[in-house]
Amino acid sequence: MDDNTKVTDHDYGADDIQILEGLEAVRKRPGMYIGSTGTSGLHHLVYEIVDNAIDEALAGYCTKIDVKILPGDVIEVTDNGRGIPTGIHPKEGISAATVVYTILHAGGKFGGGGYKVSGGLHGVGASVVNALSEWLELEVYDGREVHYQRFERGHYDEQMKVIGTTDKTGTKVRFKPDGTIFHDTVFDYDTLLDRMREQAFLNGGLLINLTDSRDEENIKGESLRYEGGIVSYVEWLQDMRGAERLHPDVIYLSGVVDDITVEAAFQYNTDFNSEAFRSFANNIHTIDGGTHETAFKKALNKVVNDFVKSYLEQQQTQKKVKKATKKKDDDDKKEFVALSGEAIREAINAVISVKLPECEFEGQTKGKLGNPEVAPAVYKVVTEQLTYYFEEHPDTTEIIVRKAINSQAARDAAKKAMEAKRKSAADGAGLPGKLSDCYEKDTTRTEIYIVEGDSAGGSAKQGRNSAFQAILPLWGKMLNVEKARADKVYNNDKLLPVVKALGTGIGEDFDITKLRYGRVVIMADADVDGAHIRTLLLTFFFRFMRPLIEEGHVYLAQPPLFKVSRGKQVRYAFSDDERDAYISELSGDKDVKIDVQRYKGLGEMDPEQLWETTMDPERRTMIRVGMEDAAKADMIFSILMGDKVEPRREFIETNARFVQNLDI
Repeated sequence: MDDNTKVTDHDYGADDIQILEGLEAVRKRPGMYIGSTGTSGLHHLVYEIVDNAIDEALAGYCTKIDVKILPGDVIEVTDNGRGIPTGIHPKEGISAATVVYTILHAGGKFGGGGYKVSGGLHGVGASVVNALSEWLELEVYDGREVHYQRFERGHYDEQMKVIGTTDKTGTKVRFKPDGTIFHDTVFDYDTLLDRMREQAFLNGGLLINLTDSRDEENIKGESLRYEGGIVSYVEWLQDMRGAERLHPDVIYLSGVVDDITVEAAFQYNTDFNSEAFRSFANNIHTIDGGTHETAFKKALNKVVNDFVKSYLEQQQTQKKVKKATKKKDDDDKKEFVALSGEAIREAINAVISVKLPECEFEGQTKGKLGNPEVAPAVYKVVTEQLTYYFEEHPDTTEIIVRKAINSQAARDAAKKAMEAKRKSAADGAGLPGKLSDCYEKDTTRTEIYIVEGDSAGGSAKQGRNSAFQAILPLWGKMLNVEKARADKVYNNDKLLPVVKALGTGIGEDFDITKLRYGRVVIMADADVDGAHIRTLLLTFFFRFMRPLIEEGHVYLAQPPLFKVSRGKQVRYAFSDDERDAYISELSGDKDVKIDVQRYKGLGEMDPEQLWETTMDPERRTMIRVGMEDAAKADMIFSILMGDKVEPRREFIETNARFVQNLDI
């Protein structure tokens, strides 16, 4: 046989090509349709069914939606819309409702007369939910009869049938997610509440009832209706943040351009370093933004800069009058330099919503709007309406203009401070003195432990593997960046060592390619104070080094709370329950002494213990810090690190200890 001849186990021919038909493709590759089979994908099933009801509200036929979490984590969604058509489909020869729930890309949202505006334009929502459910029951009320059909994993044995009479209209969908598809089929009430509240804000006047009856002794629920629409949404966001409003009224802008309806509402507050945008297209939360959000920011920048320029010109004119005896005013030599978008958007809470006949989303999970025609429509509405608003409200305008100017000044000062730090680094002061660096330079292997206190830092330094593990001890009270302007952050002697060690720069100058360590591990004591330090560092990373979190570089080390031993047998426990279990395991049925040591801090561990429990890649437990929704994370940091003390205290007390396993 020739040496170049390839040997194969079998021939590869036409018979090897698989064709997945209908809903079989959804069950085979669910992530293509709902993003994942984890928690987000599970809740996405509910969103798809609710979105269909929302479409009825957009069309003007639905005023109430009831969403229920029933025992066994069964979901029931009922609306009082027109009801899905139940007549026989001319092509398929079965009920039109059956077509919608069993055939991909079937629905009334493809340019026919069913819907003028819709979020679920792909036509796969109902059928995908059906395919990924252990069972699904559909009831349709047409004002005369109740139509019913049951499906199991997308299939049905009986055609749709009439089971009663009624004088109401609408649709009820009840389904149980398939446990063979999803990692976990337990719904989170708060996650659904956030989504339902969002939809109630976006559809002013629509009533959405959410009920959780899984625990018969603790049934909870909420009725959501907001007549003010997205203005109420901005007010609610401001209340949740707990920050003081910079101006009294929410600015509301709206208009219609070429069948595209544009709504925007925003208000500034006194928070530093925050910028919160929530954008929507046909009521779908575009968490990754898109053409509408980009156009809003561009229009906001233009209008604010126009008024900043006018304001500065007025200031210069006033100075000239005061200096009339001078032959020439030095200010005449200065040319206007436009403020950056970051400075203009600092401390803004904004909601942007567009409605259009056909949305083009990037992916079925609808994370980003792609319609190019939306950008000029949003830009036109915002520039015209905001210009008019500023002209009619000079007091508010001056407040916003002065805020933007001060923000830019702080950012310029911060840049100068950072430039000075760079120069000092070039002179040999690049890395912080207390950093114990590693030898390895490959960032896929290196990791830095940011450790609370010199004592724990000493143990970590002695116990580490110096080839790939660096240690940076922190000391003293750390700055809460949520309450500090950028220039204060750049000059802070507690945060500067972190910035120098990581090497990426911060804020607008952040460069992820310069990161010196692949893992940035926060290692603090397993108590309330340690949780506070973790939160302060995470706030800093989120506000000034966000890509570190977005790209999965930040971790939380998990030191044990107890050492449980019997002679040479040693166990390390990360919770009270685990401690009790180890005591039982080591004692068995015998009455023997079990030694239990409670670690009050990392400094109480010797280097060997710290290595084997918290730093050894083979045995340690760490949590990778991630973020699914930047806007939601932004609000959480504002709540916990802002002016309101009580929510922060509750959070620290509740989350002071983390028990979660992650293979690293």
